[in-house]
Amino acid sequence: MLTIGVEEEYVLIDPASGVPVARAADVQAAANRQRALTEGEVQRELSQAQIEVATPVCRSLDEVGGHLLRLRHSLAQAARACGCRLAATGSVPFTDRLRVPVTRTPRYLRLRRAAPALVDEQLINGMHVHVGVPDREAGVRVLNGLRPWLPVLTAVAANSPFWHGGDTGFASWRTVVFDRWPVSGPPPEFADAADYDRRISTLVERGLIADTGQIYWQARLSERYPTVEVRAMDVQLTVDEAVLVAGLVRALCASTLGGAETPPSEPEFIRAAGWYAARHGTTGVLHDPVTGRPVPARQATGSLVARVDDALAATGDRDRAACLLGRLHRDGNGAVRQRRALRREGRASVIGLIVDETA
Repeated sequence: MLTIGVEEEYVLIDPASGVPVARAADVQAAANRQRALTEGEVQRELSQAQIEVATPVCRSLDEVGGHLLRLRHSLAQAARACGCRLAATGSVPFTDRLRVPVTRTPRYLRLRRAAPALVDEQLINGMHVHVGVPDREAGVRVLNGLRPWLPVLTAVAANSPFWHGGDTGFASWRTVVFDRWPVSGPPPEFADAADYDRRISTLVERGLIADTGQIYWQARLSERYPTVEVRAMDVQLTVDEAVLVAGLVRALCASTLGGAETPPSEPEFIRAAGWYAARHGTTGVLHDPVTGRPVPARQATGSLVARVDDALAATGDRDRAACLLGRLHRDGNGAVRQRRALRREGRASVIGLIVDETA
């Protein structure tokens, strides 16, 4: 059974207006005083209004869900103590005219000097799933196998429809914002681990990126852990949705290592399919990687589930995944529910939904 770990990014918002507030240092300090957390589980992010958590290495989805509940509850309690709220949304729905300051580390300050406007607009939050792999050669095989399925994961996990107080028309605006960095979007195909390492080293040696930390592909090999890190997803409103996404990612990795055939994956097709996934989420059509044709979203996610059925069965997650995916299609993903809340009662309803479902 492949190990799994999850990182989630959150934003801290004012409880009345929903605008981001630069209180991450205070919230982290308050959270670290709680006995429920251990060292390193809560980390700072690029903006002083953002904070990140990382689960321990897990073997089951029950473990993943339990750790995420514990971490979210602890941070939500700390945020309330600091006069703000914890929000698991892929983009900040409401902002004022003030720029949120960058966390004052050498790395983040250097990033802002290099791309000031882009850094100022990085009020976006992702979910990163780490899946353990035997070695880097296996990791590259997994990356190649994941590529056609990244748009479907993007659509399922879409949770960022609003930006600067308006509806973007996209289900995952975070995907669009994050895709503006030099090395981002779906990864290319690699011949093997040596090819992967050579091409990344060349990017650094030629000065196109400062270091390997600026490899922002939607899936990459971790430089710190023996894992494949999948980063195509918005942070999820609820823990149940995060567990679903984590389970699908692990099952995709396992099915690839088990020899499942990878559908054709031309780079222009994957990039275009990813744009449509970010645009429509699960409410319109998606491009089915198996047929290469636009199909209703349920059919595309059905193809994904068929691809990973054996892997889900092997870990005992088949019924859970079916139940959670069925609920998502019935009730809508985060983007659908945020829009529904806005139509129902406006801005206050969106803030309430995000805060309540986060914790």
